[in-house]
Amino acid sequence: MKDFEQAAALDPTNADYQLAAGVARNHAVTALIQAAAKDRLLGNEAAARVALERARALDPTNIEINQHLDELADDAVRSQPQPIYSQNGSTLAGPVQLEPAPGVHSFHLHIDREQIIPQVFRAYGLTAMLDTSVHPFLTRFDVDDASFEEAVRVLSLDTNTFFVPLDAHRALVAADSSTNRNQFLRQDVETVYLTGLSDDELNDVLSVAKNIFMVQQATLSLNERAIALRAPQRTLEAFNATMHSLLEGRSQVLLDVRLIQVAHTGSRNTGAQLPQGIAAFNVYAEAESILQANQSLVQQIISSGLASPDDPLAILGILIASGQVTNPLLSSGFATFGKGPISESALAPGTATYDLGLNTSDSRELDQIQLRLEDGEKGEIKLGEKYPIQTSSYSSLSGSVANIPGLTGAGTSSSLSSLLSSLSSTVPNVPMVQYQDLGLTLAVTPKALRNGGVALTLEMKLNALAGTSIDGNPVLNNREYTGVVTLKEGEATVVATEMDKSQSLAISGTPGLSEIPGMNNVTDKDLQKNYATLVIVMTPHLVRGPQAAGHTAMMRVEKSGAQ
Repeated sequence: MKDFEQAAALDPTNADYQLAAGVARNHAVTALIQAAAKDRLLGNEAAARVALERARALDPTNIEINQHLDELADDAVRSQPQPIYSQNGSTLAGPVQLEPAPGVHSFHLHIDREQIIPQVFRAYGLTAMLDTSVHPFLTRFDVDDASFEEAVRVLSLDTNTFFVPLDAHRALVAADSSTNRNQFLRQDVETVYLTGLSDDELNDVLSVAKNIFMVQQATLSLNERAIALRAPQRTLEAFNATMHSLLEGRSQVLLDVRLIQVAHTGSRNTGAQLPQGIAAFNVYAEAESILQANQSLVQQIISSGLASPDDPLAILGILIASGQVTNPLLSSGFATFGKGPISESALAPGTATYDLGLNTSDSRELDQIQLRLEDGEKGEIKLGEKYPIQTSSYSSLSGSVANIPGLTGAGTSSSLSSLLSSLSSTVPNVPMVQYQDLGLTLAVTPKALRNGGVALTLEMKLNALAGTSIDGNPVLNNREYTGVVTLKEGEATVVATEMDKSQSLAISGTPGLSEIPGMNNVTDKDLQKNYATLVIVMTPHLVRGPQAAGHTAMMRVEKSGAQ
């Protein structure tokens, strides 16, 4: 961390040094927090506080450090002795417990169970009161050197009964049935707060409580993110132990996703384009046709004295120069051949052009997104737009409109006639539109590994318009990639790359001449190059790894008492 900070101070323009220093600082803070959590579990509060103070010196704004310091303060407050009245006022009485006499006893009985049950309890200094559901039944009971707990457990299995303590020396014994257990067993009420779970996961926990642990009185509160349970103490203890084992080991992964897009568009147009055709014409015939077609202008030129009637070339030149007469053959350059005013002819080549043009454009785009996901939780990133596609339409199949008094009925005014005719001539049509995601859709499911790595399940889709349509529906270009990538924690890796590249070349020239090697560099060429690159870089960070110590509990249980 110090080396990266020194490098950032020497080269402030390089942002990578500062980012690397931040990552190193986060690793150091995480290691100190975990060390403090272990010291706290071992009872070494002084070492835990020293580690947390060092972590706060590295990152004063870290909320997790303050939470651990508050936990140490709470431990210190709870360790202080309190007055006896304060202790009794802040706690609830626990469940009634039997106080059997110590020692072991042996039993070899073959009598009615109504006599066996009181005799076994009496041996340990307790009184058993039988419920009316316990009927006479001949039973053999043989136990050697058994404590009270062992003897009662065997007795319950042998006689199909259970007992409920009434006070420290008396117990009620009833036949073992679901009705009797619901009637006689004391029910504890607990509120289990599960703030880190989604609505679906909370419903799953409620199903587990009802179907697996047979807790019939269970209520879910989505607003408080809690489940209220009312069941026997042993059932609640088993439920809490199961949920702790499921939730405490769940990992969290912070994914730093960078989408780098580079696009280049370039066109180059160079070379000469020779004339594609040559026109041959008779100069005398072309001039005579122009003079005959513009006799009024010729007379104006002669009357004004600009040219002599015997000089037709001068008259023709004045007509073309004035712009009153246009002729593509005479306006451009031409070469004459032949002798005599009648046989003189000309050749007019087409236009020749030389192009020298360059047009390029480059674009670079960086999108940085952070996702914090639970272990096995799926996260999605969508970049692009939603394109409306008409899937169906609704129509009444009739051009008639409803009868509206004053408009379609009596009292129709002339100002509403045009509106009525437009409504009557059209069929109402309501389109049904479905929006299709265009662009990039990236779905990531992380899995934290015990070796410190992270396995990422990737699902990447690229959707774009193809430029064509079938029956009015656009055709979509679809590209997908699915795979699993295993990365090291804190290491940036390119997990996907996509590139589009196109090139086109058009040559304009003279057949044969432009096809000679070397001459095609002189002729007119139109070269276009386009390419686009998409690079996806991911950096996983383990916010809470498998079996991490000292993390914030996702589950909190509040006991409301027993009845």
